Amino acid sequence: MEHKENTPATAWLVLENGRTFQGRRFGARGERMAEVVFTTGMSGYLETLSDPSFWGQIVVQTFPLIGNYGVIPADFESDMVGPGGYIVKHWCQAPSNFRSEGSLDAFFQDRGLVALEGIDTRTVTKIIREKGVMNGVITDDPASVDLAALSTYRAQGAVRAVSTKEKYVVGPENPKKRLALMDYGLKKNIWRELTDRGAQVTVCPCTTTAEEIAAMNVDGVMLSNGPGDPAENTELIANLKEIAGLKKPMFGICLGHQLMALAHGARTQKLKYGHRGENQPVKDLETGRVYITSQNHGYAVVGESIDPGVGRERYVNVNDGTCEGVRYTSLPAFTTQFHPEACGGPLDTEFLFDEFFALMGD
Repeated sequence: MEHKENTPATAWLVLENGRTFQGRRFGARGERMAEVVFTTGMSGYLETLSDPSFWGQIVVQTFPLIGNYGVIPADFESDMVGPGGYIVKHWCQAPSNFRSEGSLDAFFQDRGLVALEGIDTRTVTKIIREKGVMNGVITDDPASVDLAALSTYRAQGAVRAVSTKEKYVVGPENPKKRLALMDYGLKKNIWRELTDRGAQVTVCPCTTTAEEIAAMNVDGVMLSNGPGDPAENTELIANLKEIAGLKKPMFGICLGHQLMALAHGARTQKLKYGHRGENQPVKDLETGRVYITSQNHGYAVVGESIDPGVGRERYVNVNDGTCEGVRYTSLPAFTTQFHPEACGGPLDTEFLFDEFFALMGD
């Protein structure tokens, strides 16, 4: 009897500039339209897939082989799949890891994630680097794509879509410190770093008010990472300004860093293609030391817009000079654009969590 192989269906990635790339489907079927971004990590694809900061985006992995260690739920950064679509050069169909609980194909089908393999990811990445971030669509029929509609597509309401709807508590019953963690699309490793240092963390919806925070009688407030254009979150920014007015020690990461700056009169800007990867060099302006950091963002705080009466730039990106951190002088607070809780990625800046505890009087 003749054996017939199950040949993957052909599909295309179409960019808003009209460039078309043929690939093969795996995971869920369907069409996906979103902003196309690339990430350069050589490891950590599970963390990328479960990072809510990628909500509303099609992620292109520059590393050519993805899926070689399978699916390991213990390594997930959230309970959701962050990206709306996923593009790889080669999908490993025979993962090998003693912790693996399945393949990406089955996982993507279960979670509804549309993916393509066999795409020339190097060329896609070069286009984005040269032309800037652009929208794209995964489709079975590239001739049917309306490029005008594709170019004007914008994802809305990203933070509210990924934030927890109810408070929940993690950490020891007899903690050293009690913290409120504002969930703008958090990675679990943020609260792991806090609980590992003896804190009890109440994870709060993004709409939690200053009055509610005050009633919790916490020692400090943590601001998480998250997706989307920070400036569109006008209500959350106004709310955060009131929370800062409580004068609690505060530490913000990524989107939390951007929202904190916006709440104090600074501006943000969209980057040409963003910083997404595990090898971003950042300089500490206070010491001159350079750290290698993990990052995932498409917007940055405009350093020149920071009110010197409120705070000052503490870190800058060595590659392009963009703001990577702020030390607030009018508040017991500091923020970073990069991820000190990096997983996967370098652990150079984990000391910032210790600095936060010191700010709370540890």
